[in-house]
Amino acid sequence: MDLSVIIPVYNEEESLQELSEWINKVCLASRISYEILFIDDGSSDSSWNKITLLAETNSSVKGFRFRRNYGKAAALHTGFANCSGDVVITMDSDLQDSPDEIPELIRLIKEEGYDLVSGWKRKRYDPFVKRITSRFYNRTARWASGIKLHDFNCGLKAYRSEVVKSIEVFGEMHRYIPMLAKEAGFRKIGEKTVQHRSRKYGVTKYGLDRFVKGYLDLLTISFITRFGKNPMHLFGFLGTLMFLAGFVMAGYLGINKLIFVKQGLRAPLVTDSPYFFIALTVMIIGSFLFLTGFLGELINRNSSERNNYLLKDKVNI
Repeated sequence: MDLSVIIPVYNEEESLQELSEWINKVCLASRISYEILFIDDGSSDSSWNKITLLAETNSSVKGFRFRRNYGKAAALHTGFANCSGDVVITMDSDLQDSPDEIPELIRLIKEEGYDLVSGWKRKRYDPFVKRITSRFYNRTARWASGIKLHDFNCGLKAYRSEVVKSIEVFGEMHRYIPMLAKEAGFRKIGEKTVQHRSRKYGVTKYGLDRFVKGYLDLLTISFITRFGKNPMHLFGFLGTLMFLAGFVMAGYLGINKLIFVKQGLRAPLVTDSPYFFIALTVMIIGSFLFLTGFLGELINRNSSERNNYLLKDKVNI
């Protein structure tokens, strides 16, 4: 099969029929064999009834339904696990992503050899505040990841099938799939300017809290990709550094007191200095950080995933 289109759905009953027909039209015109995977993320409207009806009238449509709302990452994970196309495209169900982009996205994957192509909504039909915060967020994500994308959170993305079968999307990490792909060894990540359409039905399902969660998730994914298999490299280094800093401060106070004693002067009590308590606190924190890294290494040592490595090719096996 040429293509799998994965579409998370949450209360978008009005748009599903039109979106399915649009994808069908594009794929038939380009002679693309395809499947559409609708993942109903616990919708409270009639979205599942629409998906069921579409599946009955079109054998290319498949539906999956969660018992409750788990989030977009869970929907994508389910789609990735059940898709079978050579190229996988994800898009939102609100008709703001255009299926007309599908043939070019497939070409970039198949002919130009990209592992992942992310959409870039250069012209956006979003409120001013959302555009500004999104720009700042994407700039930070570029700096943290080293991946030169303008729109990390664009729902319209295309993947080589090996990519989606090699990564695990969890929590709210759907924003950082390019980072997960890069960590898995898929380095050829590109970008394509795509059309962003104004919302035709319903209202957005995301509030301003998405930006706070986005930055927290950025910290999480940055830590996992850099220190997930070697937590001691971070915690051990910071712990040792802080312990030595506290030790030097305490040593300075001790040496200062010995100088007073040697000169026959009345030496002030070490505990009278606030630096003694600062030094003690820093040494304790350093010890805890070091122990955290040590415990992380013990947990990692006993993890069933510790020796899971992705193979690119095999020969003569």
